[in-house]
Amino acid sequence: MTEKLEELNISRRASRMRASEIRELLKLLDRPGMISFAGGIPDPALFNQAAYREAYAEALSDDGRSLQYSTTEGHPQLRRWIADYMRERGVACDESHILITHGSQQALDLIGKLLIDPGSEVITLAPTYLGALQSFSAYEPEYYPVRFQNGVAETNVTSARVLYLVPDFANPTGVTLSLEDRKAALELARRTDSVIVEDAAYTELRFEGERVPLIAALDIAEAGSIDESRTLFCGTFSKTLAPGLRVGWICGPTALIQKLTLIKQASDLHTSTINQDVTYRVASKHFNETVEKALVVYKSRREAMLRALDAYAPEGMSWSTPSGGLFVWVTLPAQLDAARMLEIAVERNFAFVPGGAFYPDGSGNNHLRLSYSLLPDDLIDQGIKGLCDLVREQLA
Repeated sequence: MTEKLEELNISRRASRMRASEIRELLKLLDRPGMISFAGGIPDPALFNQAAYREAYAEALSDDGRSLQYSTTEGHPQLRRWIADYMRERGVACDESHILITHGSQQALDLIGKLLIDPGSEVITLAPTYLGALQSFSAYEPEYYPVRFQNGVAETNVTSARVLYLVPDFANPTGVTLSLEDRKAALELARRTDSVIVEDAAYTELRFEGERVPLIAALDIAEAGSIDESRTLFCGTFSKTLAPGLRVGWICGPTALIQKLTLIKQASDLHTSTINQDVTYRVASKHFNETVEKALVVYKSRREAMLRALDAYAPEGMSWSTPSGGLFVWVTLPAQLDAARMLEIAVERNFAFVPGGAFYPDGSGNNHLRLSYSLLPDDLIDQGIKGLCDLVREQLA
């Protein structure tokens, strides 16, 4: 094919797709000496490799069933395990309310296909998760920001298709919505007749404080049943067990799950049978202990990052103090541009994600996201000192 890409007769949807700045920055991880705060990815040292070796051996001893096609809804035992997990967190459901997806990223894409037409209104925080913007933007929505303040949802939109939120330790800010703000989100969804998409990738990574009820749980309690609720809960094993198997799920009302199942069937038939089988075997035996080990490591690294910021940051630089998750959100003095600073930072062998990637309108140039998930304390200290030195130079 000799035509240039821009000359091809590709769809309008495809022409809107852009590369993820984060996925591009992950390529820097293999560069010698690079201190990367860019990728919010789990530490592979925390993966229970012995458990996975055992689980794959068991799965492969089942006369080939784990290598066969499977149902679109997903592995029955895994769906039952997830339903038990959801009930323990206040979401009254059973396996019929669960659809297994190819990671929670596919869940967002399926939801976009289900709910968003060109021009549909999507309400979201600004900043918000870049992967959600990538998934939804292909379906050409109009984005409307929402701000939560003391239990009040502030937005200028009166009707919408989707209200997208990462309520716990949000990517990118690390901020957690309070109980009052979650109730305000429910009220906003009812007022605008929108479906809430509760992206719960980081919910299990709480270092301190009491759990805040899931929006899905609050919704069901008020609606009377999951089938009368309006929340689609997106879960994943990527941040708890291991991301490489790409196993996630959607939990929601039967009518929406059935539609999403048809959409997934047309997309990929089903998520990998053996990966679902193995995920069930590992989760049923090792989920809690794996999460507990991760919490100790990530909490220590978060504390190292906050200590370094306290020690080195110049005046006018501020940051979030997350009680869990993988991210710290930094606000620079208004005149600085994080994207331009990144070019210098990479030359000095450290990296971060510029904040503009997380805004639907590309604003937020004086913000940046830092992840502490992969680095030991000494490299966190070294990288944060380099960042703060760079900020100081840019202010001079």
